[in-house]
Amino acid sequence: MNATLNPTSAVRVIRAPRKPRSNRLFWGSVIVMAIITLAAIFAPWVAPYDPDAVDFLAFYGTPSPAHWLGTDGLGRDILSRMIFGARTALLGPLLVVIFSTVVGILLGLLAGWRGGWIDAVLSRFFEVIFAFPALLIAIMAVALFGKGLVAPVIAMSIAYAPFVARLTRSLIMAERNRPYVAAYRVQGFSGPWIALRRVLPNVTPVVGAQSTLNFGYVLAELAGLSFLGLGVQAPQADWGAMINEAQTGLVGGHFLPAIIPAVAGVIVVVAVNVIGEELSERIGGGVSA
Repeated sequence: MNATLNPTSAVRVIRAPRKPRSNRLFWGSVIVMAIITLAAIFAPWVAPYDPDAVDFLAFYGTPSPAHWLGTDGLGRDILSRMIFGARTALLGPLLVVIFSTVVGILLGLLAGWRGGWIDAVLSRFFEVIFAFPALLIAIMAVALFGKGLVAPVIAMSIAYAPFVARLTRSLIMAERNRPYVAAYRVQGFSGPWIALRRVLPNVTPVVGAQSTLNFGYVLAELAGLSFLGLGVQAPQADWGAMINEAQTGLVGGHFLPAIIPAVAGVIVVVAVNVIGEELSERIGGGVSA
């Protein structure tokens, strides 16, 4: 009896047992992120006021039917500024995660698949980047290229790429010793074709799920830059910049303009981490053998 073996048929997926857990926290986090994302996308239609509209007759106003979250020191509606500020608060980390993931996967694939001196050189390069905190690299980029969102995003993409690359490298080195890779080689498929068309698709979901955990860290660091006055500049609404602007009101006991964006940032970071951990468990639960 002749049977044609498909190389991929040599891969058997074993599902690790998972403890039964409630999905309420996961779906709650998804709903929270969906609401914040939609509000940011449709900010011009959702926000009740112009985020930059100044009203000196309503400065430091308390929550009311006219201003649900009150007003800041210039009489600007906090809810409107929160909605518009969500745009930069979410866009910056999203760009960093996308760029760092793409670059990290490519570098990790090259290091893990080729090995040898290429792996050694890239590994030393990763170690050099690891020696500098991402926030420090972003501050250096701002000092060189000026304040704003572009320089910190590029700098943090470079800072976070080695983390993704190291994970990708370890997964690639494990995958290249699998029986299905040897089967493809026997059939005459080239190394680059196997790496790009078969090995890379197997590790990308795991790397992508892990990369979502970087979103929260980047959000906090970009907000910190804006708080220091090095990120998004006034009068553009941004959660970190709003905390910075609210410092003068803290002395007078006006805490809401600072507390609201800080709490919003914490909620987003927690929600993204919950989603990322759940995706990592679901995707990483399958181990090929």
